[in-house]
Amino acid sequence: MLSRIADILVPAVGRLGVTVNARAELAPGSIIAANHTSLADPAIVLAALRRLGVSPVVLAAAGLWRIPVLGRALAHEGHIPVIRNDRRASDALDLAAKALEQGRLVLIYAEGGLPHRADAAEAPPGAFRSGLSRLAHRTGAPVVPVGQAGARRVTSGSTAKQLAGMATAPLRRPGLHVHVGAPLTLTGDSAARTAQAHRAVTAAWRTAADHLG
Repeated sequence: MLSRIADILVPAVGRLGVTVNARAELAPGSIIAANHTSLADPAIVLAALRRLGVSPVVLAAAGLWRIPVLGRALAHEGHIPVIRNDRRASDALDLAAKALEQGRLVLIYAEGGLPHRADAAEAPPGAFRSGLSRLAHRTGAPVVPVGQAGARRVTSGSTAKQLAGMATAPLRRPGLHVHVGAPLTLTGDSAARTAQAHRAVTAAWRTAADHLG
C-alpha cells in the first residue's frame, strides 16, 4: 500500500526521473541502500522502485508506528521499526534478516537519520552506521546502491519551511531523480564493508544529482 500511495503522491509534488545502471539487478533477497536527505525521500524512492516492479520492506524510525493510521499500515505490511539509541535496535536487523530469507527486498537508510542542515542544496551522503554492514555480512545478501536527489527541494529545513515546502511543491513541481546502481557484495571487516557501501551509494547519488544539473 505504501508503495502504491507513493506512486500516486510523488508525481503530484514533483517531476520524477528514474535511471538504472546497465548491470543493476533488484533480485529477491537483496538489500537496497539509499541516501537519506529529507522526510520526502522515502516516498520518492518507493515510487521509483515501484516503477521498476519492486515494493521493499522498509526499515524506518519506530516513532512512525505511533501515528494511528500509518502505524497500523506499517505493521500490517511487515515494515520494520528501528528504535534508535536503544539495545532493541538490533531487533530490527533480526527482522530484516528474516525478510531477506523470505525473498523480500529490504530498504535501509544507513546514515540512520537526516542531515542537520537548513538549506535545500544537495550534498553527499553522511557517514554510515554499522547496521548495513552487519546485515549484509550476516545474510550474504547483495547490496543495491540507490541514490536520490531533489527531495530537499520538496521539504527541508525548519518545521515551518518543511510545511511550506510540502504546501507549495505541487505548484513548483521540483525535479526529482532516483538512480539504481549495480549490486555489490560487501567484503572485508566491518569498516571496509561500510566504506564500500558508502562509496557505492555516493556514486549513485552523484549520478542522480547530475541528472538534475
